[in-house]
Amino acid sequence: MSEQIKVVLTEDDLPKQWYNLAADFATPMAPPVDPEGNPIGPEALAPVFPMNLIEQEVCTDRWVDIPDEILGYYKIWRPTPLYRARRLEKALGTPAKIYYKNEGVSPAGSHKPNTAIPQAWYNKQFGIKKLTTETGAGQWGSALSFACALVGGIECKVFMVRISFDQKPFRKIMMNTWGGICVPSPSMETEVGRKILAEDPDTPGSLGIAISEAIEQCVQAEDTRYSLGSVLNHVMLHQTIIGQEAQKQMQMIGDNPDVVIGCAGGGSNFAGLAFPYINERMHGKEIRIIASEPEACPTLTQAKFRYDSGDIAMMTPLLPMHSLGHTFVPPPLHAGGLRYHGMAPMVSHAMNEGHIEATAIPQTECYEAAVQFARTEGFISAPETSHAIAATIREAKRATEEGKEKTILMNWSGHGLMDLKGYESYFNGNMEDYPLPDELLEKSAASMDGLPMP
Repeated sequence: MSEQIKVVLTEDDLPKQWYNLAADFATPMAPPVDPEGNPIGPEALAPVFPMNLIEQEVCTDRWVDIPDEILGYYKIWRPTPLYRARRLEKALGTPAKIYYKNEGVSPAGSHKPNTAIPQAWYNKQFGIKKLTTETGAGQWGSALSFACALVGGIECKVFMVRISFDQKPFRKIMMNTWGGICVPSPSMETEVGRKILAEDPDTPGSLGIAISEAIEQCVQAEDTRYSLGSVLNHVMLHQTIIGQEAQKQMQMIGDNPDVVIGCAGGGSNFAGLAFPYINERMHGKEIRIIASEPEACPTLTQAKFRYDSGDIAMMTPLLPMHSLGHTFVPPPLHAGGLRYHGMAPMVSHAMNEGHIEATAIPQTECYEAAVQFARTEGFISAPETSHAIAATIREAKRATEEGKEKTILMNWSGHGLMDLKGYESYFNGNMEDYPLPDELLEKSAASMDGLPMP
């Protein structure tokens, strides 16, 4: 009999609650503030988010019940399988055992529906008729379009970062298929978009710009709210279903990870796997938890912990996070979902408390890792996911050098079937690495001068 590859849960094993790491931090997180440094209350967020999600944003309860209707939607693809990467292990010649949680089995092809479904559902309960949002690589825009179609009765408007809009045309078609409307950002539909295009008609765009456009349109209509696929506390909360399932699956096979790895842009898929394991680490388990980010957008590895705005027009409250500066426009790397200038406050706080570590990896190494993964495990990975694979391969090689058996758990956060242009660029030898120049870092960081300090 061949060795086991998949560890599969039943629908009865689906977690019934989300886990809130905020309840277990040794020191409380700094609150969002206004430009003068005054903490803001829930009412300041009300024009942008429905109050039922604002309650989750400020919640400090350890466990939050998942409504039965949301569990019903989750069952379309959850629980997701845990895989043992036996063929990759063999190719690497490593004593490490490598496992990956396959979040690419969702209808949208990534982990993003884990929060898109709850956000659409809670907005509908609040009487909202339309959601605006931004998307980088298109994974989030696809997921929210899917969620709005499933929940029903909600329009979805997506501002997609211009370089990704051009690189990944099929993402727009996915959104259209689910009823979403997708426009390239910056656009001529908003004041902030028109201003940026007047200053730089050839800008590749950024998530910060797209967020500004989405919020600008959101606040102009009473029945419209904004939806974000990463960064915010309630998004991290929803994603923890990943790590909770993984814990059950690892228990089923009598193993526990020594190393937990996820790619990190805004922080959602990393948090989804990592936060339940941070809880284990807080209770004495020896686990290294690694966030893998792009060398071209090194938020955790190079950016300072500051108060900063979530968007270029400074329409959001100031959040305590590791940030490159809200004016940051990254080089046109292919991992569009990892281009955000700031890291989630909860992930940033976990970093500050010493619960996680971070590494920045060049995109050519990531594509090399993704190709090796495809040729051993079969799955073609999203460019974002490839950062987790590259970090996993580094750790597997480290285990070989140390001669130690280790268990590595990685979040395989999405497939790359809509991202093949990046693979083509890699195979043609046209892909370059983009180490972030010091002058660009200094210029974007200067946008935070004069803002309050955490």
